[in-house]
Amino acid sequence: MMTTTQSPKGLYILGTGTDVGKTYITALWLKKLHEAGHDVAYYKAAVSGAPSISESDAGYVKQVAGLSQEDETLLSYVFDEAVSPHLAARHEGKVIDRTVVNRNFCHVVRTHTYTTVEGSGGIICPLHVTDTELYMLEDVVKDLGLPTIVVATAALGTINSTVLTVHYLQSKGIPVKGIIVNQYTGNPMEEDNCVMMERLTGIPVLDRVGPSETSLHMDVDTMLHCYEDIVNLHA
Repeated sequence: MMTTTQSPKGLYILGTGTDVGKTYITALWLKKLHEAGHDVAYYKAAVSGAPSISESDAGYVKQVAGLSQEDETLLSYVFDEAVSPHLAARHEGKVIDRTVVNRNFCHVVRTHTYTTVEGSGGIICPLHVTDTELYMLEDVVKDLGLPTIVVATAALGTINSTVLTVHYLQSKGIPVKGIIVNQYTGNPMEEDNCVMMERLTGIPVLDRVGPSETSLHMDVDTMLHCYEDIVNLHA
């Protein structure tokens, strides 16, 4: 439970796209902080392509990180079909409600010190679309008032997708604290990708994570400094 002497803090982890290992990195992130004795929690607005919470990205993170958090607090919406959340919701006759997302996030925040929110796919991800409404993943980040960490792959093409993601976030007034490079094997091209990402964005590469690693390399203090106080707790 959160102590009364420390303000709740939050951070949003998102990927440059689908299948870059965002959930894997989020799990290792929470695992390291939890093992260091910090009061951490996880939240994700919506996940598609999972039959239940326990079999979803959220369930994976909970298991790897060793969280005791109740399943129903991990996610607001879970859909079976592996398509964009707005389409999965539409096919099931449901609506991803902005008010519900904000309220559920704040429920988690009020009982933990460090809350980490995971995105769905890349930053340009529709959650609810009508002729007159457009609720996007970036709206979640802005509503919750969180800084971000961008997860990218080390592979060819990552310079483009990472720089575009960082610049898009910055153009929306969303702070970017760092980049984590996943699937890193240390070859010269991958290392040059990391150098170019930093040079073209001005954002540090905080970690290089190889396949099947069980822990992040970055130190806990650096991780904690990525969080910011949550100043706008929605009802």
